[in-house]
Amino acid sequence: MRQLPYKTKQFFFVLIKLSIVVGAFYFIYQKLTNNSTLSFLEFVSLLQKNDVFSLKNGVLLLFLSTFNWFFEILKWQTLVSAVTKISFKHALEQSLGSLTASLVTPNRIGEYGAKAMYFVGNLRKKVLLVNLLHNSLQMLVTTVLGLIGFYLFVKTYQPNINYFKISRFAIAILVVGVLFIFGIKNSKLKIGGFRLDKLQKFFINFPKQKVILGSFYSLIRYATFSFQFFVLLQIFSVNLSFLDAMIIISTLYLLSSVIPSIFIFDVIVKGSIAVYLFSFAQINELTVLSIVSLMWIFNFVIPSLIGSFYVLKFKLPKTNSIT
Repeated sequence: MRQLPYKTKQFFFVLIKLSIVVGAFYFIYQKLTNNSTLSFLEFVSLLQKNDVFSLKNGVLLLFLSTFNWFFEILKWQTLVSAVTKISFKHALEQSLGSLTASLVTPNRIGEYGAKAMYFVGNLRKKVLLVNLLHNSLQMLVTTVLGLIGFYLFVKTYQPNINYFKISRFAIAILVVGVLFIFGIKNSKLKIGGFRLDKLQKFFINFPKQKVILGSFYSLIRYATFSFQFFVLLQIFSVNLSFLDAMIIISTLYLLSSVIPSIFIFDVIVKGSIAVYLFSFAQINELTVLSIVSLMWIFNFVIPSLIGSFYVLKFKLPKTNSIT
């Protein structure tokens, strides 16, 4: 089969990068201006009323977002160094660039392919597994702290819970876990093209020191964005103690993390759950939706806009190492 000329390939490559950036900008614009749960004018009015973007508040919120992403990037650099050494600068490019590329994919699944593209072909499968570990560590922290928060939330507010549905879900998770353990023993079974015994070997042999460090960075990130949520509650003059707020916030992140969603609409999912949870503390719906939207803007929209620059300058690797 006749191959496309080099210049034609380059043209399509540039076109794909432009499409990713334009698509990300378009979806962000749509989410901000056509939100069915919170009109843009109401949102802006609340921001002005509560002086959210005063110098003091703006600097604090940006600092917390930067701190959050600093440890996200540092965690990626630490974990992927088990496969190949990369600089913090390259880790930053990969983290923010893949965020932009994955913005409109379900549960940020596109991040896996986007990050792998930064590495040469013989490393990409390992990079996919490192990214799985990278996200799993954050999910582990969210789940453990979220379960504690959920227990305290139920004990404090006594919501009407359908324990039958919860038990069915728990049983389903247990069955999947048993099947997975059984599958590991059967080396012929595969997940996403990976043999289960190979997956087990990769994760067992992964440097324990890097896993511990990655878990620590995940914990710092969790503490940072949870505290940022609390800061926004204070800016909006919400009368909640730190402990009461963290009980609801940790429950919010637990529930929203287990509900599949298209990432660009993640703000809607979190918004709906947040409105329900904070209603037990008698917090105004518009206030809650505004805070969730601001968390989304500071921690995903702004970084993804920066990441669009790295998407546009992206070039496929030509060597066997990235430094």
